[in-house]
Amino acid sequence: MTTVKQNIQDITSSIRTMEEKCRRPRNSVNLLAVSKTKPTEAILEAISAGQQAFGENYVQEGVDKVQFFKTNFPETTLEWHFIGPIQSNKSRPVAEHFDWVHTVDREKIARRLNDQRPHGEKPLQVLIQVNTSGEESKSGADESQIFELAELISSLPNLTLRGLMSIPANVDDYESQFRAFERLAKLKEKLSAQYSEVDTLSMGMTGDMEAAIAAGSTIVRIGTAIFGARDYTKH
Repeated sequence: MTTVKQNIQDITSSIRTMEEKCRRPRNSVNLLAVSKTKPTEAILEAISAGQQAFGENYVQEGVDKVQFFKTNFPETTLEWHFIGPIQSNKSRPVAEHFDWVHTVDREKIARRLNDQRPHGEKPLQVLIQVNTSGEESKSGADESQIFELAELISSLPNLTLRGLMSIPANVDDYESQFRAFERLAKLKEKLSAQYSEVDTLSMGMTGDMEAAIAAGSTIVRIGTAIFGARDYTKH
């Protein structure tokens, strides 16, 4: 039976192969292990394979894990990314406990995260979530809103604008996947021309990782292929 550690090694190897195939610099794409619904034992196994960045979708579950590792493994350097939708009444624990947020899509959330970031903590690293597919069911800012929101985030002292994130429409063919990712990559290039700290594209999951890397992704979000099927009965 494959293990989390073996899965991490296999996926990392696949990422490096795709970097080479797409003529991307080696190590230009980072693996974010999406650990939502998974126990701390599985995260520990991923850590043993060298994984340090983990993504969580649910606020309280994510906060519990952050606190668990800070308390029980204080010598372990981990990076926690919040990648789920943010309700305004739950922004405080996100601001207080996470290092990155991938899902800022409106002014209210940006201001709350800034105001609620604890004094003395490093600025929260922020990505603007973009609804590239135009689906009403998808979270994210419209493309027309990105630059106004970017200007606001860049002015807030406790936030650092790092780039863009998207969850495109679920399609199987490579060309459609690539076109959606390429659109986001072009928006990121326009942003980075205005803001020197913009260097990140969070896009691509197990089924569309190659197209995302070809288009310029710097963070791929992989969950099931690392940890196995998820149990959503608690959510």
